[in-house]
Amino acid sequence: MKRTLLSLSAALALAACQRESTPAPTAPAAPNAGAATAAKLETNGWALPTPDGAAQPDLTTGPDGRLLLSWVRPMGDRNALQYAAYMGDDNWESAPKTIAVGRTLTANWANTPHIAMTDDGALWAHWLQTPADAASPHASDVMLTRSPDNGVHWSAPIAVNEDKTGTEHGFVALWPAAQDTLGIAWLDGRKTAGEGHDEHNHEHSGEMTVRAARFDGSLARSEETEIDATTCDCCGTDAAMTNAGPVLVYRDRTLPDEVRDIVAVRRESKGWTKPVPVHADGWKMPACPLNGPAVAAMGGNVAVAWYTAPDEHPVLRLARSTDGGRSFGAPTDIDQGAALQGRVDIAMDSAGTWLVWLREDAKGQTVQLARLPAKGGAPQRIELARLAGRGRATGFPQIAVRGGIAFVVWTDIVGGQPKLQGAKVGPES
Repeated sequence: MKRTLLSLSAALALAACQRESTPAPTAPAAPNAGAATAAKLETNGWALPTPDGAAQPDLTTGPDGRLLLSWVRPMGDRNALQYAAYMGDDNWESAPKTIAVGRTLTANWANTPHIAMTDDGALWAHWLQTPADAASPHASDVMLTRSPDNGVHWSAPIAVNEDKTGTEHGFVALWPAAQDTLGIAWLDGRKTAGEGHDEHNHEHSGEMTVRAARFDGSLARSEETEIDATTCDCCGTDAAMTNAGPVLVYRDRTLPDEVRDIVAVRRESKGWTKPVPVHADGWKMPACPLNGPAVAAMGGNVAVAWYTAPDEHPVLRLARSTDGGRSFGAPTDIDQGAALQGRVDIAMDSAGTWLVWLREDAKGQTVQLARLPAKGGAPQRIELARLAGRGRATGFPQIAVRGGIAFVVWTDIVGGQPKLQGAKVGPES
């Protein structure tokens, strides 16, 4: 993480252009021969209640159907984690609410906070915090808080990782584990403590791991465990709920070969299963690519999307499972080529699977969107927006589906500072 993560201010320095991002025209792919022609995709603006300077968005759907959007914004010499809830029909529930504010609340383009809701209606949020007594400037702890009353009050935050090693923790995934219980997984650097930790210096340091735990309504922890003893240092994790429990995906790391392929694990009654490769890409990568996978699920159907680059050939892939993540079929290549950046997110409803990701060429960055119909046929794909910003400052776009409409949020750089943009995409009426 420490060689690649940027602070909010550093991310802003990457921006050079000052143009507003604008929606691009629709350009769906042609359907397969013999398949029913799908309705064209139509793009509309989605007005967001976010202030200028907002970045690092997270977008998720609560069990009550509300869309929860969180972000980080600078507030003087501090960072603030805020959120708003979308009710539908262009109606936001209220003005943005603040979850946490602090000088040590870490903000960067890749290791972002998340928000979630459990079935009891409680809201949960996490962020990274720099330990006050940490010897390393790259140290971070995962902080967790809960609100029982729709964001009016938030509990005193607790550290998810209790090791106090002054090492790096983050790249979190959240899921509703029970009526009032949250599941959480994170990359944990406690075994890397000590001088000289480096992905290339395995003889003198431990490795990054994946850990998971559960927290109930009183923030009491249980079932904490190490899932994987050697993983990619700074690629995001993601989780989705199936009818048999959570599926967690992350970028694995084999030593000494340095293969960085995507794996999936499931939480069963006896604990977490062993990692299963989503696909054997065989991508040998001697450093962290900061490009984790994304997962969505409905019932026993699971879809995983990820960036990979075997033999230096960048590809965006999608693989499906019909048995709750126990096994995956051969992947579909959604996009490829030197302009592909990845940074993918995924969502699923009964009608199809939606993906959003980034590309960057000499003309700049674009937000791409694809929909794969559940009944088959070729993916429908559009260029959703052309961005003013470029590079890492634009972070990771986010997508959620509600009522057959995809809601997308991304970060652009306008007037030298980040600005969140939104769009709604659905079948042409």
